[in-house]
Amino acid sequence: MTVAQLDATLLVGALVLLLAIATSRLSAGTGLPSLLVYVALGMVLGEDGFGVQFDDPLRAEVLGYAALVIILAEGGLTTPWRSVRSAVPIAAALATVGVAVSLTVSAAVAMPLLDLDSRRALLLGAIVASTDAAAVFSVLRQVPLPHRLAGALEAESGFNDAPVVILVVALSEHALTSRDVWHLPVLLVYELSAGAAVGLLVGAAGTWALRRVALPPAGVFPLAVVAVCVVAYSGAAQLHASGFLAVYLAGLVLGNAGLPHRPATRGFVEGLGWLAQIGLFVMLGLLADPSELPGVVLPALGLSAVLLLLARPLGVLVSAAPFRLPWRQQAFLSWAGLRGGVPIVLATLPVVERVDDAPRLFNVVLVLVVVCTLVQAPTLPLAARWLRLADPVAAREIDVEASPLGRLGADLLEARVPAGSRLAGIEVFELRLPRGATLTLVVREGVAQVPTPQTVLRVGDELLLVVTPDARELTERRLREVSRSGRLARWRVSG
Repeated sequence: MTVAQLDATLLVGALVLLLAIATSRLSAGTGLPSLLVYVALGMVLGEDGFGVQFDDPLRAEVLGYAALVIILAEGGLTTPWRSVRSAVPIAAALATVGVAVSLTVSAAVAMPLLDLDSRRALLLGAIVASTDAAAVFSVLRQVPLPHRLAGALEAESGFNDAPVVILVVALSEHALTSRDVWHLPVLLVYELSAGAAVGLLVGAAGTWALRRVALPPAGVFPLAVVAVCVVAYSGAAQLHASGFLAVYLAGLVLGNAGLPHRPATRGFVEGLGWLAQIGLFVMLGLLADPSELPGVVLPALGLSAVLLLLARPLGVLVSAAPFRLPWRQQAFLSWAGLRGGVPIVLATLPVVERVDDAPRLFNVVLVLVVVCTLVQAPTLPLAARWLRLADPVAAREIDVEASPLGRLGADLLEARVPAGSRLAGIEVFELRLPRGATLTLVVREGVAQVPTPQTVLRVGDELLLVVTPDARELTERRLREVSRSGRLARWRVSG
């Protein structure tokens, strides 16, 4: 590539990025995940539109994997452990048992519907079986749900990429070489357990190192955090373990370790995640051939209906049976199994492996994802209200930034009183902060003031607290408790 070609590529890439960001307003206004807008943008730019040529499934697979690493890292780093802790067993069941049930049902229907043999039907079922992290994170975080339910959906979407990728890779090879698949259970157990171990170890080691390095520039620290997550993915991949599970768990550990510069890190990884999503979905839109899609619309619609109304609900029913979830939560879990970029990326693997009829499978998956997204995403808020699951408290979380104060042996916490928080109207003395924590400054409408015990907090106030390391976690917890429950937080928590 010459310098002139680089200049032109950068210009086109920047314009496409700006256009994608501008069209995100359409997504926000309609309730649709932005992935549909970005895929459509890729199709418009492609051979049947403006003539941009991209017909390289192998490159799409490699770039898709890279984008998924960033998306899963962002998901782990921005998921509060308190919201997923109690939901991990349910999420693990959904990501394994639920995927197996959904795969089996989808494959059984795909055989007569698409005239596939059993091997290719299982491959297609595996591709469409998992929920998509990018779609779940972008849509569900706009729907106020009880913490356990939201945590189950988020953790499931972070967990289930790993077993599905293993199955799709193995079944693609099986469909090509006709090898037996007796080794699949052993392979799954090894890759998932080793990937989980690598992710947790790298996350813990990264936490230990980052706390001691304590990089002061807020712009540098997020780079180090993301680099640790990528190390987890690559390290697991080198061991032939699940890199996707490793990167999500490493991000989960780092994101909940109380590291400094958390809002800066969150803002950085969210921006990086958006960039990965835009690049991924525009690329997949470029890879698609719109002229071939009409021929698979009817079978894709049929498979979509089976997936939404039978396969996913049955998978949830079987997975949730040991946990005695209320029927309303099971119903929402069934409807909220969003598909997105992951199935489309996985559909490139059979194309790369030259599996028979792979291009048609890719087109079916693309249409299925679009249909499921159009049906599910706009109706999720309505479903939450209809099932009486909307939780207004979930929208009143308070973000707390932590920065080290170096030689003073203390931390500076920064928190903002959000709209709807019950911190508003509280007098400072009613915070009842733990010993070792002091509210030193309140910034209101750009004006800083030293608070008195009788100072009343208001929405939009910026709070600066100096705390000892031992009191930091208790202080953050106390602020969040008061934000949710007001001045009676102490009694509600103890009860």
